[in-house]
Formats: sequence, structure tokens, C-alpha cells
Amino acid sequence: MVLIICEDLFSHDDMFSNIYKIQEIADGLCLEAEGKTVSRTERNLGDSLVGGDLSAEGWEGTESSVIPGVETVMNHPLQETDFTKEAYRKYIKDYTKSTKGKLEEQRTEMTGATERIKHILANLKNYQFFIGENVNPDGMAALAGLLRRW
Repeated sequence: MVLIICEDLFSHDDMFSNIYKIQEIADGLCLEAEGKTVSRTERNLGDSLVGGDLSAEGWEGTESSVIPGVETVMNHPLQETDFTKEAYRKYIKDYTKSTKGKLEEQRTEMTGATERIKHILANLKNYQFFIGENVNPDGMAALAGLLRRW
């Protein structure tokens, strides 16, 4: 299997890879990467990593914490961000204009975009938003939501 990293069209940030189930939605305009909610244990630094005896100085370096999240997000350098409905409406309008120009160069249609945006705006409270590690305002904010297939 060849590993394919999917990157943002404008920011070129890594967003996800083909280790996840990926499908095209909205007539091929969007990609959906399926990820599971997981919990990971993160450990603090130990003596061997800092070159000393941390416990002798009263610092306990063996504590760990459990961090829950979506594996797609946790395995890629994505950062969570927030949008109000008004802010997302403005953001997606600008992004759609930029995307339309880029897709016209590639002769790709944007059918389905309006319906998809309406659905997202109507259900905004059900989504988390993530941006790439470069925090480029021109890049796409990835959406994470519960996938409900009836």
C-alpha cells in the first residue's frame, strides 16, 4: 500500500492520509475521512530523557494523562479552532470564491457546494473545526462531526 497524504489546496498543510477510509461527497467536491474516537496515554518526561534524577529533586516524572480525540486529528498536526455561524458564513464564502477560481483552472465543477454549506450552517453546533499546523487563514478548516448512517 502506498501512503498518500492529502494536503490543503491553498495552505499545503497535511490534513489526513489514506490510512483512513476516504470517500468523496458532494459530487466529489469534498473528501470525508473516517476516524474513530480514541484515548491516548501521554506520559511526562522521565529521568533518561532529561539526564538526571528527577525524583531526587522532588519531581515525579512518571505521571500520565489520558487524552481523548479523533484519531484522524491526533495523527496529523491539526489545531482546533472555533467559528460562530456568522464567522463561518464569511469564511466559507471567501474560501468558496478562492476554490472556484482554482477548480475552474482544473475544469472541475462545484455542484453540491451550496447544499453542503447550508447543511453545515444549519448544524454548526454539531461540528468541531480544525486547521493545519501553519494556521493559514486561506486554508480549509476541516470539520469533525459524528457520522450517522441510518
